[in-house]
Amino acid sequence: MPPRSPFQMRTSLNRFLQTLALSAVAIGFVSGPAQAAKRHAVAVDTRSSIASKHRVSRSFIVAKHRGAVRLASFVPMRPSFGQLAGLHTTQDDLDLKSSVALVIDQDTREVLFSKNDSAVLPIASLTKLMTGVIVSEGKLPTEDLIEILQDDVDTEKGSSSRLRVGTVLSRGELLHLALMSSENRAAHALGRTYPGGLPTFVALMNAKAKALGMKDTSYVEPTGLSSRNQSSAHDLATLVNFAYNDAKLRELSTSPTHQVAVGNRTLNFNNTNRLVKNPQWEIGLQKTGYISEAGQCLVMQAKIAGRKLIMVFLDSAGKLSRIADAERVRRWVESRPLVPAATVIRQVNS
Repeated sequence: MPPRSPFQMRTSLNRFLQTLALSAVAIGFVSGPAQAAKRHAVAVDTRSSIASKHRVSRSFIVAKHRGAVRLASFVPMRPSFGQLAGLHTTQDDLDLKSSVALVIDQDTREVLFSKNDSAVLPIASLTKLMTGVIVSEGKLPTEDLIEILQDDVDTEKGSSSRLRVGTVLSRGELLHLALMSSENRAAHALGRTYPGGLPTFVALMNAKAKALGMKDTSYVEPTGLSSRNQSSAHDLATLVNFAYNDAKLRELSTSPTHQVAVGNRTLNFNNTNRLVKNPQWEIGLQKTGYISEAGQCLVMQAKIAGRKLIMVFLDSAGKLSRIADAERVRRWVESRPLVPAATVIRQVNS
């Protein structure tokens, strides 16, 4: 039998690993909040469930390490809460990829577009917008130095951070990184060092939501890593409208880049929303978010076609689809005739 080429060996290994991994999924070795639902779906039809409901990635990263082929990673993709609820089957005129969307005229409160806007879903790092509100209203000195501790390390999702344990930054810098770059350790440190600690901080977050009339909203921590931080599109529009009144939150959330000095190093951070660098957009406030349970999320206040709009996109399926959805809405609004505000107000009040 002729010797097998490296390509043939890798191909055989990949097929073996795929069979092994798919078998593991079929017998229920799938983690996540929807574990029971997944197992039931697999029992009904293993092959179709794996392809359509589990969206298990079949690409295995194989790398050469000192001449040997090794398995680098295999990560099953968890469905979002919106997918499990069937929200992605909802069709809309703009063909948005977000399962939840809401567009409101900020001045008249006219709803221009809505899709599953009453659904209550995890909101990921959109949480940090409320974190920013509480820090800003706390009037704590922005120059106070805060050290990143082991307590700030993400044990919920195992996410990485460029802010190493022992890093010392000012409260103002941490707020900047939390809002602009969605830095989890920065947001956690802000809550941890608030007078009274995290329990007080989270209680203030929920109290503020209640005061604003955000009846569908609940927070359990300040980063958004927990899927128990949940809200609806209408509540998030309320939060964006309120936060927009804070000049500091507007400035920090829309900053394109920021540099911080850490010891003898300078770290460069970028905004997680690429639209802030797009000259076609005039964005006054924004926040992005992502965890697997929430999908890709985005909230913004932006001026389009002479109108100040609040936009909410939740549970978008692809990494760039929330941005594409925002672009679809912008083109749609620009194509519509502008109705005088006074006319709209009369219509709303009638």
